[in-house]
Amino acid sequence: MAGKFKIAAWVGVGVLTGVLATLQLQAVARGTESPLPLEELQQFAAVYGLIKADYFEPVAGKKLVHDAISGMVNSLDPHSEYLDAKSYKEFRESTSGKFVGVGIEITAEDGLVKVVSPIEGSPAAHAGIEAGDLITRIDNTPVKGLSLDQAVKRMRGKPGTQVTLTLLRKSQNRTLTVTVTRAEIQVHSVRGKLVQPGYAWLRISQFQSDTLPDFVHKVDAVYKEDPSLKGIVLDLRNNPGGLLESAVGVASVFLPPNATIVSTRGQIPEANVSYHNTPSDYSRVPGVNPLSSLPAAVKKVPLVVLVNGGSASASEIVTGALQDYGRAKVMGTLTFGKGSVQTVLPLGPDTALKLTTARYYTPNGESIQARGITPNYIVDPLPSGDPYAALRTREADYRNQIGTGAAPSPSASAADAQREQSEEQARQKLELEIAKDPNKFPKLPEYGSKDDWQLKQALNELQGKPVIVAKPASAAAAPAPGAKAPAPKAAASKPAALQPQR
Repeated sequence: MAGKFKIAAWVGVGVLTGVLATLQLQAVARGTESPLPLEELQQFAAVYGLIKADYFEPVAGKKLVHDAISGMVNSLDPHSEYLDAKSYKEFRESTSGKFVGVGIEITAEDGLVKVVSPIEGSPAAHAGIEAGDLITRIDNTPVKGLSLDQAVKRMRGKPGTQVTLTLLRKSQNRTLTVTVTRAEIQVHSVRGKLVQPGYAWLRISQFQSDTLPDFVHKVDAVYKEDPSLKGIVLDLRNNPGGLLESAVGVASVFLPPNATIVSTRGQIPEANVSYHNTPSDYSRVPGVNPLSSLPAAVKKVPLVVLVNGGSASASEIVTGALQDYGRAKVMGTLTFGKGSVQTVLPLGPDTALKLTTARYYTPNGESIQARGITPNYIVDPLPSGDPYAALRTREADYRNQIGTGAAPSPSASAADAQREQSEEQARQKLELEIAKDPNKFPKLPEYGSKDDWQLKQALNELQGKPVIVAKPASAAAAPAPGAKAPAPKAAASKPAALQPQR
């Protein structure tokens, strides 16, 4: 672990105004493996010279080089990126749980920026920004044409400064303008409570540097409140990921010592690593085990993990490990499928290259990349289904995603193309329906509330009651193309066995 800092997160689905990725921070880059292509470099030099000499106005050479590097890296896959000084600084801040901005989680939609959710207590929440709002302008700059990162940068700034956002609120079919004062945003990643006597709900919104100690503290607190706890619901819905060490630690709370949590595979030897339930793989303080205060009962308490299409990367690592060992039942909908590892290679004191270097695999050796994890129980967010399912984006939807590592068959490629066309038609149809009658579509319940349908079904499973799965059950239970097949309920090992199911 020396010289490396592992991070896992969600990029492209829900981006906080501090951007995360699935990462490994490495102090020294590897040497070049092959000779430089001199002919192509000569062409680059020629183009550079022509632009400098003949473009209609002067262009800084530094800008040309930076843009060339960015274009080269960005074309590789959705998660590789050149980090200039500002981006690198913001990136380092993003995993601390603190950043300066307006406090919203965002994604891209139709060339605009869509608000996934305002962070509780943030300036955006106080200003009345709502989930589903489309940001069309940031100050005087149209959002159309900006990348998600460019939009994030325009919303970031110094504490106390203001930014004006123009919003399209489809639910009310109107445009509104709000001025938000930037502030330092503190993201509290762990919440929890006893939802019924004997049953606890523990939610992790993302994996930050303080997530593991906060999670341990919350587990200790619920056991202190009810020492005879009968079941825990671990809620990872819409969790975009975060620090890999924190994810390994959270999975280790429920698994036995030395259990494999996740492994990575890539081209170079350094990319082939396995992480286990051992303090050296999740503790930030050598020789200290942050899990030492936990009650022994937490290793055997019945467990349900809630996930959805917004559960990505580090949250998929935790889910995959707990599912493969038969330690938990997974409930909800297919996860995002962000199963690639990025290595952050510093290029100097202020810049770095974030490069995809590996895929990660569950204890059973299955790649999550572009597949996601299929729950044991497919349960929609509402009894009537998921009215917004057609709008959801996953890793497999990115044109330049790196795939699972297995060569697709021609029939699979044709099926994927047909699926993409069908999904695009469904998305366009749903958008037209929402625009025509936004009141027709219900709001999804708040996580952990009395109306949380998926949580109700999780409690049913823990209490031995029937679980109401998505309708029609036969269609909903079938995994998406390329998705990991759900583990049959009857085949699940008892938690005491704790061997990865195959």
